[in-house]
Amino acid sequence: MTDVSVAKEDVAATGDLVVLKSVNKHFGALHVLQDIDLTIARGEVVVVIGPSGSGKSTLCRTINRLETIDSGTITIDGRPLPQEGKELARLRADVGMVFQSFNLFAHKTVLENVMLGQVKVRKTDKKQAEEKARALLDRVGVASQADKYPAQLSGGQQQRVAIARALAMGPKVMLFDEPTSALDPEMINEVLEVMQQLARDGMTMIVVTHEMGFARSAANRVVFMADGRIVEQAAPDQFFSNPRSDRAKDFLSKILHH
Repeated sequence: MTDVSVAKEDVAATGDLVVLKSVNKHFGALHVLQDIDLTIARGEVVVVIGPSGSGKSTLCRTINRLETIDSGTITIDGRPLPQEGKELARLRADVGMVFQSFNLFAHKTVLENVMLGQVKVRKTDKKQAEEKARALLDRVGVASQADKYPAQLSGGQQQRVAIARALAMGPKVMLFDEPTSALDPEMINEVLEVMQQLARDGMTMIVVTHEMGFARSAANRVVFMADGRIVEQAAPDQFFSNPRSDRAKDFLSKILHH
């Protein structure tokens, strides 16, 4: 599956795929990201949790340059984030993103939604793009919905189509920004199951979520943020059973009612 053109100039065998160094970001007077250092290894699943307003979503959005940073560096697969233009479009194809809202094109069918980026950005021919799209829709459990329009699908189905669309680009890393927070409770699990499967298949994932069950079972590492900083990071077992910081203890006591 390796793209030969990339492999040649690839960073010599480093396992680090996404590296943030001393990243700062302000919205006006608000310092939303404060000296963030974070390294994500190839194949690692990192779940970012923390109270509202802690900078989690902003962190996620800086990694594919939906938000620009004020200082610091972000590299993906050894290359700094491009500023704009074609390079940025190519980067965005390498970094799949799934949002709270599904962002599907309403006037295109489910199948067309999953084909579009392949044809437009990856320049895949239509027949190949369709084959890949159908295989991915099958993988996320919505193959039978291929000819429907997004509005005809449930929220859980739409989010699974959005995941298939991101996967269609063959991304190196997938970003999930609270992918289940707009869903009804009974639909949350069907989306988390697809994400669990991706994690098992070795996809590098950065997931901002309130779903602690997913963090416990799918994450290699939990990153806890508060007030724009990474307060602590640890393996899920260690974090949930024995958080080191008062901020994390306080956060967990509020959300884990048992």
